[in-house]
Amino acid sequence: MKDKTNAFRVRVVARTSRTIFFCISFTLSALALLTPWQIMRACDGCNLAFADEVLEGNRAGTLLARDMRRAMENHARLPIETMTNPALAAVQNEKLGEPSHSSDYSARIEPAELVDVDTSGMSPTPARISPVSIKREFPDYLQNSDFVEILKRDYALETRPYSTVPQDAPVDKSFTFVLDEGSVYIGNGIVYEGFLMDGAIPGRTVIVDEGDVVEFIVQNEGGIPHGMSIHAAYTQTSKYVGSIGPRSSKSVRFRAMTPGVYMYHCAPGGHAIGMHVLGGQYGMMVVRPKTASYQLERELGHEPDVELFLLQHELYATGKDAIEGNAEYVMFNGRTFRYVEEPIITKPGDYVRINFLNVGPNLLSTFHIVGIIWDYIYWQGHPEARLPGGQTVTAGPSDSFVIEFRMPPDEGAYTMLSHAVGSTNRGAIGLLVVDASATTDPHRKILAEGPTFSKAEMATYKRDASRTISPFGIGTHPKDRPVVFGPEVKEVHVSIIGNSYYPKVIQIAPGAKVTWTNEDAFTYMAGEYSGIHNAAGTSAHPDEEDGFVTPLLAHAESFSHVFEYEWEYEYICTPHPYMRGKVIVKEPEYILAGSAAGSNRLAGWALPLVGFCLLLSTAAFILRGKRG
Repeated sequence: MKDKTNAFRVRVVARTSRTIFFCISFTLSALALLTPWQIMRACDGCNLAFADEVLEGNRAGTLLARDMRRAMENHARLPIETMTNPALAAVQNEKLGEPSHSSDYSARIEPAELVDVDTSGMSPTPARISPVSIKREFPDYLQNSDFVEILKRDYALETRPYSTVPQDAPVDKSFTFVLDEGSVYIGNGIVYEGFLMDGAIPGRTVIVDEGDVVEFIVQNEGGIPHGMSIHAAYTQTSKYVGSIGPRSSKSVRFRAMTPGVYMYHCAPGGHAIGMHVLGGQYGMMVVRPKTASYQLERELGHEPDVELFLLQHELYATGKDAIEGNAEYVMFNGRTFRYVEEPIITKPGDYVRINFLNVGPNLLSTFHIVGIIWDYIYWQGHPEARLPGGQTVTAGPSDSFVIEFRMPPDEGAYTMLSHAVGSTNRGAIGLLVVDASATTDPHRKILAEGPTFSKAEMATYKRDASRTISPFGIGTHPKDRPVVFGPEVKEVHVSIIGNSYYPKVIQIAPGAKVTWTNEDAFTYMAGEYSGIHNAAGTSAHPDEEDGFVTPLLAHAESFSHVFEYEWEYEYICTPHPYMRGKVIVKEPEYILAGSAAGSNRLAGWALPLVGFCLLLSTAAFILRGKRG
């Protein structure tokens, strides 16, 4: 039996991974076109197989193929080194015939109808105004840069310069990030399975000074592509650190020129960017102002007594919930009710500064502290974007604020929360406690990063957890329990949405058909088709000749398979192997018609039977009356 199962799995893996063979031949082509560091990853095989179908296969001529081919041709005009995945783009361009790199994209796009516009009443074009020129040091390392004249103009403007620097510029601060997949404990008995930064959710707090040349070194220790998007960088970063293959590393250098509170997050490219943010890969970066400190600091003459870096974020039980914004838990700094369990201690009159970031990725936050009115708030953390007073800051996903205030000379607990109180009830609440007798460190900093755990600690948490949630895999949340269909149901529909199957686990009777439909709308971007999915069986009945594999499905496409044997069929998505689903095929168990279908049949007989009994009783009553 075991030998049969192992042999079957070998056949299934060979079949389910057949598209990967595209990658082998295409990699050889890529080697001829590209430098060694650009060798294409094996997981791009699915993307290339899909491109084949669009260009010359069974999809050619469809509306989808027309739209995608137009995108391919326009992307092919871009310099290859600007692409997130140069190897994949190069092979795709070769298949297209490599259109010339022209700046005219309009020839590839169907023209819209032109409309004449009456300009007689419009104001004349304003006369050109002499630009403002200020004195700002132009760094030596920029003297030989590409587009140096633009950079020199940029440094003479009143606004702050770009972040662009040569990739060999001297570094002031360097940070190394490790991205992978795994589990963390988020409190309240819950383990979360998703994507991690430095073994946590959220990742480390990055603090730099305005003008620093910053280096991000990104190491992918996971089994799927990852990457990095840096909101504090006013320059190109994706071509340096976007789409990093498993067990690979890339880096980028930029100059942090605009002070504020920023988000950074995973960015593997295309549709997958959103999925990795939804899955938990993000953190806070703060750029300190160089000269103009914040107003309350100037008035008091010293830095904050307590500085809190506070990141609000939410996690999801299913991909469908993630797309629709139905958050399961909402947290401050990686743990539900973290600062209820560990209150932040202050003293009367303490100057507090909060660097607040709402990562989202979906929910609005209206951050508030009961008993506090802000002294000053700064939109996006920029010292020039100052407002006085206020009760809340309203922050959408990736919005941020710096908030300054003083703790009142009145001891007690001051509750901080999102006043969008659904989030509060899911974990976004904490306490600032004023205690005159407390012993506290001066100028304390509380960072916006999640707790980390050793392997032994995580093993204990997994063993003892009340629940595990896994948006892309199968956890123990009630939404991951089998959805049972009786033998009267001949076809069951499974949606693929948010890089997840919905329902993830179904139970059907032998002979039922399962139809998968891809509801992820984002199919392509810049040569990476990360919104395509399939369902590929990894376990099946040992007597079957073959397992099941759907073709690669784009948005709104479907495929069906009939399950004949009793078995528990596990399956994954070949392009996204962290997506997991299960089909349980099982004959219904009838105990006095106790199954769902049997109960329905019994209910169908019950009403006529009761009616017949009532009719007999009425007839007997009438006959008895006549005899009397």
